[in-house]
Amino acid sequence: MTTTKCDRSDRKDAMSAPTRRPVTLPSDYDVVARERVSTDPRGFPQQPVSTVRKIKEAAKTLLPDSIFLSLLHHKCIGRYPHLIHPVTFNEKILQRNLRPDPRYIALTDKLLVREYIAGKIGEEHLIPLVAVPDMFTREVFDALPDAFVMKANHGSNFVEVVRDKSATSFEKLQLLAAQWLSTEFYDIARERHYRSIKPRIFFEHLLLDKHGQIPADFKLHCFNGQPGRPVIYILVISDRFGTATHGDVYDVDWNHLDIAIGYYKRSPVPAPRPKHLTAVLNTAVTLCEDFDYVRVDLYAPDNEVYFGELTFTPGAGVLPFTPDHIDYEWGKLLR
Repeated sequence: MTTTKCDRSDRKDAMSAPTRRPVTLPSDYDVVARERVSTDPRGFPQQPVSTVRKIKEAAKTLLPDSIFLSLLHHKCIGRYPHLIHPVTFNEKILQRNLRPDPRYIALTDKLLVREYIAGKIGEEHLIPLVAVPDMFTREVFDALPDAFVMKANHGSNFVEVVRDKSATSFEKLQLLAAQWLSTEFYDIARERHYRSIKPRIFFEHLLLDKHGQIPADFKLHCFNGQPGRPVIYILVISDRFGTATHGDVYDVDWNHLDIAIGYYKRSPVPAPRPKHLTAVLNTAVTLCEDFDYVRVDLYAPDNEVYFGELTFTPGAGVLPFTPDHIDYEWGKLLR
């Protein structure tokens, strides 16, 4: 039987090393990591992990990567994957988990990739850094501006938005940073290129649009495996840090497609076509030209375009599509 998503108990059981601190990873990684423990919206544990779950998670660390991923794919997608002769998009992403291109390491590191991006599209498209400390100390916290974003470089969705520093504390952010730094991201879904990334905490300028809102995420899935302009599908995540988060898929002509990726709900009404959509698409085309497939994440507040990240294994190869046949159609595009 084919299903399009894991239930909550599946996602609880899909997880990694018991020696690591719990962490909540939303977005694509809901599929594999959301509920290792019950958490509040900031990722702090509310309930302890049971002894039985600790034993189960410890046993999973002994599984070879290919078996671990096959079981995880079955839980989340509803079928066992073909790893030797992959057909679907997810199956081909699983292959990347197991045999990543060596380039993925530096280009997945959210700090090291900045040099590559500056060379491709210019430094003006990078969100300004506020601080990249060797250690997060009280002195570092005191020197931060009133608004900023704290991130970690070695995984997905290590993000804490701070609009007003007086509303948080050094101790709170220090605990969150420690959780992130102690998380071995490879353990979550065996994406091997993450093993070589040295964890760092860094701080960026808080990017806002003219209305003072955090801009939507533009996640452009770029398939560049055939002659001519790449095939691009645009996933737009709106109100990511709010209470009305939606995920909508558009084609390059801004047609609102009847596709859902992951667990995001589609908006009942499509967003207005961005006036600078051409600039967004051209930026993605430039950044994907060296790869047969990559997801290019951009922010497009007002008339500007800023780089977010490059993702080579979205959803770790266990990302549900609705309808399910999209998994097969995108698999044909990824050669």
